[in-house]
Amino acid sequence: MIRFLHRDVPPSRRRDLYAVLAAALLVTAAVLVGRHIQDTRHTLFVHWPPLFADWDPHLGPGTPAALAVAAATVAYGPALAARLPWRALLAASWASALAWILSLALVDGWQRGIAGRLTTTNEYLRVIGRFHDIPATLRDFTHHIVDGTPAPWPAHIAGHPPAATLTFVLLDRIGLHGGGWAGMWVIVVGATGCAAVLIALRALADETLARRAAPFLVLAPAAVWQGVSADGYFAAVAAWSVALLALAVTRRSLWCSTASGLLFGLTCYLSYGLTLFALIGAAVLVLGRAGLRARPLLVVPLLAGLAVFPVVFALAGFNWWEGYHLLVTRYYQGVGGTRPYGYWVWANLACTAISTGPATAAGLRRTTAVLLHRRSPRDRAHTCLALLVTAALLALLIADLSGMSKAETERIWLPFALWLLPACALLPRPRAWLTAQAVLALLLNHLLFTGW
Repeated sequence: MIRFLHRDVPPSRRRDLYAVLAAALLVTAAVLVGRHIQDTRHTLFVHWPPLFADWDPHLGPGTPAALAVAAATVAYGPALAARLPWRALLAASWASALAWILSLALVDGWQRGIAGRLTTTNEYLRVIGRFHDIPATLRDFTHHIVDGTPAPWPAHIAGHPPAATLTFVLLDRIGLHGGGWAGMWVIVVGATGCAAVLIALRALADETLARRAAPFLVLAPAAVWQGVSADGYFAAVAAWSVALLALAVTRRSLWCSTASGLLFGLTCYLSYGLTLFALIGAAVLVLGRAGLRARPLLVVPLLAGLAVFPVVFALAGFNWWEGYHLLVTRYYQGVGGTRPYGYWVWANLACTAISTGPATAAGLRRTTAVLLHRRSPRDRAHTCLALLVTAALLALLIADLSGMSKAETERIWLPFALWLLPACALLPRPRAWLTAQAVLALLLNHLLFTGW
């Protein structure tokens, strides 16, 4: 570190390392303060603060594959991302992200790492039998959110609109029974979020920056959680809603506009907190305002698509606003009402620093520099990327200040974290930063057992 901070090192690189050091200090403070609070007051309800995890050094069947994917991506990722044809790059990025997420999940083994994750007490597969009559269950859904009501929903079902649970109910109905199929659905669909972000970056910024971002989107430490929680699936749906909106405003496509609205509507019925993706969507509309001016009718199919899921669920008897207000009550009935806001309001950010890695800390530093020091028209692409990242960061900060996400944000905020990773495209020497990202992810997955 002393060598890297030597005065012969370019100032911009030194500032990158200062940003990484600041993130490391934040994480260290969250660990030490969190350990003290948990040991003395027992109010955090996490075993390895700030992460919801247990200390459990282990190897597993996914270890060799994870090491191989990491080594290959570091060695060849930047060069291949620069040379591959665009469509081949998208396919390769998805396949590589899939391999990385799957291999990390398999470090814990098939049952503990994949098949058993969505079948635990608070998870979605526990209630599939209660959806034998889907319309009746939707009409009755809000009557079981608050603790103390007859047969209250487990935490994750109560904490999300019913589209989240319905996804796994429908998988079961078409014959894909059990945690193995549900886990693979989350992994396969979740890995596509990488391609969605690349498409949006190319449409709004430029192809060069998208190509530079690709290896970082593949080799993200967030993959530790992407493959083992439904939030990875939510992140992909939200990402595609943004990508299609970017295509709509740059290609002036009515079909993309409709599909974007449809997916954003679905996003809002997968997770209440993902309504904040409207901020990222607003950034896309600002960046693509030329397309909107040329074809203002794009707004009509966007709104039409957006209305589909709210109308369907309202007609089925589910009231989104009622569900959200009852969730707030349920949240404060449980550990959410005990966990100290004064700790989690900043420790949540430490969780994000862990899930996005040191390269993102440096990239966010460069993002700020881009916004403050734009000098010429050729910087427009960098500015567009910086605005997208900033919109995601703003959405994350609002979620943080709301107090509705105290702990477990390394998982809950995956949809926002996915849009912070493109900041890494601004970094020089990508292989060094990719190595840091990979090492962090491998240490997390082999030293801790994450859960929720």
